[in-house]
Amino acid sequence: MPTKTLRIPTRDGVADAFAAFPDDGERHPGVLMYADAFGIRPALREMARELAGHGYYVLVPHFFYRHGPAPVVELPEHIGEEARVALVARLMPLIEAHTTERVVSDADAYLGFLTAQPEVGSGPVAVTGYCIGGLLAVRTAVAHPRQVAALAAFHAPVGAAGPDALASLTAQVHFGHAETDLTSEALGELNGALDAAGVDYTSEIYPGTVHGFTMPDTDSFDAAAQRLHWDRLLPLLAHALAND
Repeated sequence: MPTKTLRIPTRDGVADAFAAFPDDGERHPGVLMYADAFGIRPALREMARELAGHGYYVLVPHFFYRHGPAPVVELPEHIGEEARVALVARLMPLIEAHTTERVVSDADAYLGFLTAQPEVGSGPVAVTGYCIGGLLAVRTAVAHPRQVAALAAFHAPVGAAGPDALASLTAQVHFGHAETDLTSEALGELNGALDAAGVDYTSEIYPGTVHGFTMPDTDSFDAAAQRLHWDRLLPLLAHALAND
């Protein structure tokens, strides 16, 4: 599976990025994948390669590039609970500084770069994200309704986008929530708002999960839930992007 380390020009500088894509000389649908707050690392590269193996060009940008290249904080090989708490404390100022304006500006650059790659087809694209990356994915889909045909977010604070943003989604959507992140009552309210807006979506709590369940280099990892994440994500992309 070919991979590339890339540099994406943006309004505020240059974002380093990782891409994976099929080695068949064909053009494939593009997927913009936003990492969790811990960023581009071996676990994310492997997830991008796995998705690319299903016939997609997957671009993973380093969205904290304003603070230096990835990784902006030193990461252990395995992120245990104690390390996670300390890392999140260090990353929170970066998360708070990553305003909606920055997200949208960067999304313009990322999508423009993605669709300009010679291995990417001319059709619509998908956006997926994990943790804070899921919120970035929502904001990207809202800002690019004619370009983004599919949106997926996992253990992500999607409600932070606000009801107006969620109501304006035009992409096909899947939200996979951690059981510790969202109560059944809160899920009902979120899904009710999506219903009222006429969004084409699925949104569910993955049973027995904690925040970060897709990430195999953390204590939060749940192998069964990660498989469910693929079982939800792949059909969504295949349908929305008409990947034959």
